[in-house]
Amino acid sequence: MSAATDATLLPTPPRDLLDSASLLLDFDGTLVDLADRPDDVTVDAALAELLTALARQMGGRIAIISGRSIAQLDTLLGPVAQMIALSGSHGCEHRWHGISAHPVRPDSLLDVAAEMRAASAGQAGVIIEEKSFGVALHFRLAPEFETRALLLAERLGAEHELAVQHGKMMVELRVAGSDKGIAVARLMKRPEMQGTTPLFIGDDVTDESAFVAARAAGGHGILVGPPRATAADYGLPDPAAVRAWLNGGGA
Repeated sequence: MSAATDATLLPTPPRDLLDSASLLLDFDGTLVDLADRPDDVTVDAALAELLTALARQMGGRIAIISGRSIAQLDTLLGPVAQMIALSGSHGCEHRWHGISAHPVRPDSLLDVAAEMRAASAGQAGVIIEEKSFGVALHFRLAPEFETRALLLAERLGAEHELAVQHGKMMVELRVAGSDKGIAVARLMKRPEMQGTTPLFIGDDVTDESAFVAARAAGGHGILVGPPRATAADYGLPDPAAVRAWLNGGGA
């Protein structure tokens, strides 16, 4: 694997990149702008229409791979969520054509959430987000809490045997044993996607494993956002550019 040191060195993806490809999409920071609070994110009509059109055009070769749970994605996406494959909780859970697979939720996540709340009590701006198979601690509105948050996550992860997942101004403890790269490999085994090349679009460090997996399978990664080291081959500046590219480059 090679890594670009500056996203400005990455070329814009060509318009025909989706030909004979399977489209694998991150959600937050890729299809929608990041929000200070996860609950503030909404899916507008234009995005729902775009995803619906892509689902029809690509014949089962489209999926969303997100750190959000499938339950969260269902709420945000509405009816189009039933038209595409979903891999939620960083690849821990999957659904396609009504068939779902997921691990057992460990009881330890309740203890983790309680300890995070206790540790951040009185700290304005810290948000604890409980998910189906993880607990995220967001400090975007309290950047001064970052060091404490990261140390807390490392301790709780070790104590409860949970994976520590770093992201943009957040850290999450989740069920171990999966990541977005594993989700890419799993999705590419589906009959609709076999024999195609994976194209993964994402913005966060949590998406790097998916870029690596896509490249290993002969495909490509598209990094969304500002410059950083990445395993992606192409770059787009923001979610608006992703939507514009998908509107013009749909297969």
